[in-house]
Amino acid sequence: MKLEEKIGQLFFVGAYYDKNGKIDEKTIDLVENKKVGGIVFFKGGPIQQAKATNKLQALSKVPLLVSMDGEWGVSMRLDSTFAYPWNMTMGAVKDNKLIEQAGYRIGVHSRRIGIHLNYAPVVDINSNPKNPIIGNRSFGEEKENVTIKASSFYKGMKRAGIFGSAKHFPGHGDSSQDSHKTLPTIEFSKERIYDTEAYPYKTLVQQGIESIMVAHLNIPSLEISPRTVPSSLSRNVVSNMLKNQMGYHGLILTDALNMIGATNFGASGEVDLTAFMAGNDVLLMSRDVQKGIDEIKQAYLKKKISRKRLAYSVKKVLKAKYKAGLNDYKPIVMENLYEDLNAKEDSLLYRKLLENAITVVKLEDSILPIHSLKDQKIGYLSMGKGKGSFFLNILKNYTSIKEISPNQSTEDIKREIADLTTVIVGVHIPNTSPWRSYQFTKNDIKKLNLLTNEKHVIIDVFSNPYILSDLDLEKFSGVVVSYQNSKTSQEKSAQIIFGALVAKGQLPVSINRTYKQGHSILTQNLNRLQYTSPEEVGIAAEKLHKIDSITLDAIEKKMMPGCQILISKKGKIFYNKTFGYHTYKQQKKVKKTDLYDLASLTKILGTLPIIIHLTDTKVIHLDSKLKSLIPELRGTNKENINILELLSHYAQLQAWIPFYKETLNKYHKPSKHFYKKKPSKRFKVEVSNNLYLKSHYNKTIFKAIADSELLKKKMYKYSDIGYYILKKYIEDYYHKSLEDINEPFFRALGANHTMYNPHSKIDLKNIPPTEEDNYYRYSTVKGYVHDAGAAMQGGVGGHAGLFSNANDVAKIMQLYLKSGSYGGHRYFSQTTFDKFNTCYFCEKGVRRGLGFDKPQLENQEGPTCGCLSMKSFGHSGFTGTYAWADPEEDLIYIFLSNRTYPSSENNDLLKHNIRTLIQEYAYEAIHSSNLQPLKTY
Repeated sequence: MKLEEKIGQLFFVGAYYDKNGKIDEKTIDLVENKKVGGIVFFKGGPIQQAKATNKLQALSKVPLLVSMDGEWGVSMRLDSTFAYPWNMTMGAVKDNKLIEQAGYRIGVHSRRIGIHLNYAPVVDINSNPKNPIIGNRSFGEEKENVTIKASSFYKGMKRAGIFGSAKHFPGHGDSSQDSHKTLPTIEFSKERIYDTEAYPYKTLVQQGIESIMVAHLNIPSLEISPRTVPSSLSRNVVSNMLKNQMGYHGLILTDALNMIGATNFGASGEVDLTAFMAGNDVLLMSRDVQKGIDEIKQAYLKKKISRKRLAYSVKKVLKAKYKAGLNDYKPIVMENLYEDLNAKEDSLLYRKLLENAITVVKLEDSILPIHSLKDQKIGYLSMGKGKGSFFLNILKNYTSIKEISPNQSTEDIKREIADLTTVIVGVHIPNTSPWRSYQFTKNDIKKLNLLTNEKHVIIDVFSNPYILSDLDLEKFSGVVVSYQNSKTSQEKSAQIIFGALVAKGQLPVSINRTYKQGHSILTQNLNRLQYTSPEEVGIAAEKLHKIDSITLDAIEKKMMPGCQILISKKGKIFYNKTFGYHTYKQQKKVKKTDLYDLASLTKILGTLPIIIHLTDTKVIHLDSKLKSLIPELRGTNKENINILELLSHYAQLQAWIPFYKETLNKYHKPSKHFYKKKPSKRFKVEVSNNLYLKSHYNKTIFKAIADSELLKKKMYKYSDIGYYILKKYIEDYYHKSLEDINEPFFRALGANHTMYNPHSKIDLKNIPPTEEDNYYRYSTVKGYVHDAGAAMQGGVGGHAGLFSNANDVAKIMQLYLKSGSYGGHRYFSQTTFDKFNTCYFCEKGVRRGLGFDKPQLENQEGPTCGCLSMKSFGHSGFTGTYAWADPEEDLIYIFLSNRTYPSSENNDLLKHNIRTLIQEYAYEAIHSSNLQPLKTY
């Protein structure tokens, strides 16, 4: 090499390109003519940067060492790429293997985009809460934790073949100033700096980290010169401390020399020379490369710089290039670049990191996780400039949440929270930058004081933990730190609050004297349903595309207007989608919160839990006969039917009785003798809008049941009649309506969207219509039960009447799947549940359990795909609903639709087995090959 070329290798310069990928002419000149050793990329996009890298490498005589700041991934500089958590967030993670994995994946991304050197990890120990430039970029305030996290991160990058660069030596963590804007002063003693700030570097030096970046700091205790010298330009810091005393022989880089912390020291070129003379090998982001080359050249010619000294640094740069594989350079492959920089493995690891980071700082009176939902009335108040919609939506998945408007006076807030027991405050600071301000306003603190004086308050901060130092935490019942305001962080944190996940994180920094670094509270797992991605249960998302396709096809072919589909495995809901519209007019899309008429799912979701409980408490027995339970059936042909036979549909009961037909006139319209358009004492059973049945007609219905003929022989016959009978018994026993008995049960589960007669309780726009009734009620059935018999009982039948959404149905099915346990509470014993999930008359050709449907027997058609275990159980409903659970696979599948709209004669959904085909595709996805191995480059 010529002398100028050797000197050029010392300079790493900014590489700039526009939105079209056109490279700045100055960058081209520096690479092509000044023969610089490396380039540093900043803001841009992956495609443009890849093209720019390929072009610049082609122009360079000696291949360039390409570098970038990728502290939380290449997304620190590049759009459309994957962002890992900030260091402060990862500092809260106890499992250091996860940190290593993050370093590895960041390394994989770096190699894919042509980066050889990542200016990471940051090893600054952030012991100053007011640090304006480090903060979230630090793993924390404790040297051991910072060291192990940085070491794990670096191990991962190294395994991926990427060079690391520990920064900012000897330590920028305890500064209240930004070296981009000034020269910060560090007042600590030499002993403190060696013992604390420099502590992580000792480990990384032993690990062989490829480079260390020296910061621009004024450290009087380390500087022998009477003049203020930035540490990056100080021979005492760079050569004596780092090289000689700490024994580091890797690449030493300055921090960017165009920062104010360096530029104030001297003129362009002069700063570069001083930095080199101090012992640095790489001069990063010189203000004027040509002047820098000239200054170093003149010093060399004047023998101020020896040939050996220059060769020492140049060889280190060239050796790094050789180790990076640049002796066999290959251009970046453009194909699948976006996909490779946003892989499923990254999303999965990110979710694990956030789940492991979230920290419960305080809980009082066991408020976290929230146990009993039956007596809770919970509100949510959002603070901060960030959005908290993901957090709120997941909270609402567990129970009813009252959203409190933040843009109102404290007096209005006081009135709004009057009926609440608990308020969850989400403090949402935008996730766009780790440097964003996070202080509470005076008005915020005033509102928080009001809330804590009135109610139990759980505060959850999606921000740096230091934000809590402004608050009196003793006023709060629960305190959670979720670190970042990402979608994943919000979703995971909400699940921790309700006990679906446990809090595992530790404070990486101290909030006050009580809640110090390392503080951690492990919360209880209540085994409520989790909300997650397919990858978190080991399923590649594309394996589920067949479900999407068949559902969309069924809607297009008008088998149904729309539907909700939910699938969970091991208590994790990984597929929860809505399709289509309320009607074929396509005016209102189906939402997850919409309520469908469950039809016969009411049997196992509304009536059966009560019967199981009564059996569990020995109020009734499976051999209890109806005559002992219901006096009105004594002396009838049903008196000796027992519960076992009735629930197995092996009791010789008729399938159903069309009670409504007896109330129609000769024109097949509701008779004025039985119906009125307005309610009164004598006509108060509301069967539809403006149609009221005689108040005591229910007695006529039950008498018709009591008098009805039995089938001539014992045989399997699916029947609704048994559930009319069970409803009668339940209501007589409790002296309450079935609705009043069920309501606290649903509320305790958090199934607040499960109800009878939703037309009187929620907005009708959230209920898809079930049918255009032209045979009984002659109206649009919407929010009123579709089943005529249940309608004649005021919308509350033992066999039909419930409305719900897939999320709520899943909670009850999960209760069954776990044999009576959900949300930290046992509702009935496993022994009793097992009795109900048993086929007692299989040898008679009866596949059913007690109340539950079961998979088809051999050589029979049946209700499932035929691809699941015989231990599985569930039910289907006339309106196009389906709920099934499989203990062997620990799987739940829910399908809700209004296939009966506009006419129940449309039976195509059932004819084409759409529900069970979806079930089959779900099992196929679970059993097929899962995620591909991690890619390396």
